[in-house]
Amino acid sequence: MSNSFGKIFKITTFGESHGPVIGVVIDGCPSQLEITEEEINLELKKRRPNSSNFVSSRDEKDVARIVSGILNGKTTGAPICIIIENKDIKSSSYANIKDVLRPSHANFTYLKKYGIFDHKGASRASARETAARVAAGAVAKKILKKQKIEIFAYVKKIGNITANVGDDDLCKIDQSPILCPDIVATKKMMEKLIAIKKEKDSIGGVVEFVVKNAESLGDPIYDKLSAKLGSAMMSIPGAIGFEIGDGFLGAQKKGSIRNDRYEMQDDKVITKTNNEGGILAGISTGRDIIARVAFKPTSSIGKKQETIDIYGKKISFTLLSSRHDICIAIRACIVVEAMCSLVLVDSLLLNKIAKLDHEKAHSQS
Repeated sequence: MSNSFGKIFKITTFGESHGPVIGVVIDGCPSQLEITEEEINLELKKRRPNSSNFVSSRDEKDVARIVSGILNGKTTGAPICIIIENKDIKSSSYANIKDVLRPSHANFTYLKKYGIFDHKGASRASARETAARVAAGAVAKKILKKQKIEIFAYVKKIGNITANVGDDDLCKIDQSPILCPDIVATKKMMEKLIAIKKEKDSIGGVVEFVVKNAESLGDPIYDKLSAKLGSAMMSIPGAIGFEIGDGFLGAQKKGSIRNDRYEMQDDKVITKTNNEGGILAGISTGRDIIARVAFKPTSSIGKKQETIDIYGKKISFTLLSSRHDICIAIRACIVVEAMCSLVLVDSLLLNKIAKLDHEKAHSQS
């Protein structure tokens, strides 16, 4: 199984949804970076379940413990290992579905590929694994902060309700219980979520993210920043689509209308529009990187469902205790930020070997 991500700043996550712990090993983090468990826990708190009526009621406190790679509050250059204990495990809730092929669930494909699947909480396929990514993302964000690179992720859409979010709204994301800075849209989305919850159902959504001050990151051809971001976002459980800039709408436009024209502003070359979403030819332009990730409705729902078991017998089943998110997109926001930060830090470190320092190159010639 592919449990690692990144080239220079590389993470490997481990653990299962209903195992004793989950965690992450970070390799390639530069030394002398100041990072504390408290900073990591602040990020984990944003992803933590049981934080509102609209997310999973699993009561995990998600407290990170750093067990290697840190000395006196600073990274040493050695691998950083972070562990998070699983506390609120209710494996008995899955006893009646051990042999059930759950609709749109990972157990079918895992069984086909590996011949074995830990049915308790979906094991590695569970969104529980993403807490480890968020922990790693906290370290990556600390590096990005030194470069003044900021990432903002928010709920753009739930069902057919779309938020209108501008630059001035980005500071208001955390003020919304569903991480949508559009007050009007938030009210409508919450009403929709309440209705869906009463139906014991789930609904899909879209997370939009904005990256500021990320210039000249990414590499041509096979390591395009857009491709790496796409890979990162599509690795998140429940992700079903990814687009940058005007995305699929761009396919409906004429080039004469869509092309981002260059102009000078304060002695700097910029583009008048940003249809490319801040990435051109795989390299970030310096304009805001704007992209969206679509998430499917949570496959685990409280309604009765029809399916077959592993023996091919037709059955109907209901989850004994459904503690799942009504809409994945809400808690996915912080995971999107984490995966984005991992990509950007990796690209930042790769940039260090992209070209020789001009003065050093001149003195050596």
